[in-house]
Amino acid sequence: MVPDGIDDPARPSGGNTYDRHLCRELGSVGWATHAHAVPGFWGPPGGESFAALEAAVQQIPDDAIVLLDGLIASTAPEVLVPQARRLRLVVLVHMPLGHRPLDEAARRREGAVLAAAAAVVTTSAWARRRLLELYGLCSRLVQVAEPGVEAAELAPGTAAGGALLCVGVVTFEKGQDVLLDALETVSGPSWSCTCVGSLDSDPEFVEDLRRRLRDAGLGDRVSFTGTRTGDDLGRCYASADLLVAASRAETYGLVLTEALARGLPVLAADVGGVAEALGHGAAGDPPGLLVAPEDPVALGAALRRWLSDAGLRAHLRRAARERRESLPRWSTTASDVARVLAAAGP
Repeated sequence: MVPDGIDDPARPSGGNTYDRHLCRELGSVGWATHAHAVPGFWGPPGGESFAALEAAVQQIPDDAIVLLDGLIASTAPEVLVPQARRLRLVVLVHMPLGHRPLDEAARRREGAVLAAAAAVVTTSAWARRRLLELYGLCSRLVQVAEPGVEAAELAPGTAAGGALLCVGVVTFEKGQDVLLDALETVSGPSWSCTCVGSLDSDPEFVEDLRRRLRDAGLGDRVSFTGTRTGDDLGRCYASADLLVAASRAETYGLVLTEALARGLPVLAADVGGVAEALGHGAAGDPPGLLVAPEDPVALGAALRRWLSDAGLRAHLRRAARERRESLPRWSTTASDVARVLAAAGP
């Protein structure tokens, strides 16, 4: 069970990408699946959303295995906890809702659903640890299925390394404001930064970024393109030298592995499962740089290092191309989830 619109190009996200690939790949590892899209769970769900979920769940026969996206499951204990007595519920948690500070109501609701579930799948070891900390779940029932990545052509890169790319919906959580603060400190070397991602989720935040761009005189260097998908997004990666991610929270960071699949090094805030996604090359060297979150000074210093040190750029590019060879594929993700489903079955 997935939120409606997971195929909507206006709503690209790591969670949607994961769900789409999983729906396709489970069939290749022997599972017959039916994907049911439930409306109303992109924002705070209302009565109609819960009614639609309940109507869908009630039609499922007893003892069936039901894999639910956490965006739905974690908000709906009134519907799902009673159904857990007759169905085998497996919850796929992309980001623990209870991880957000001071949101006790969300924490209680998510905890009730996860405690009733037959199993929980999440996308990083960090997220697994966090769920166990938050809810005291049985550790053997919480498993990791790391996101896969599709093979991609190598990005050629440029000698100067000045083509910076940020990919993600433009919101406070993704930290584009921190990135702008950092970029204001980067002078001298020629650089540009392309920020790709939906501009519709937080219009006030976007307008503030545009104002700050004008005030800082960076309008000719920093661009916000809006959503890009498919070949358009591929061309953005292909023309970049470095992926920059200043997120305040990430369970894993699928855009990092999408960049690494093209041999692009990464500069990112060290939050959540980002270090897991970054990984390391064959020689054990990380294919990028990690800095403290919400620290534009550290981010700016790392950007200046990248732009001014040709040896560092060569080293990180080599490590990124090595990491490219060890990235998991979506078939592996599906196999990991399939093992959890099998264990949850009758």
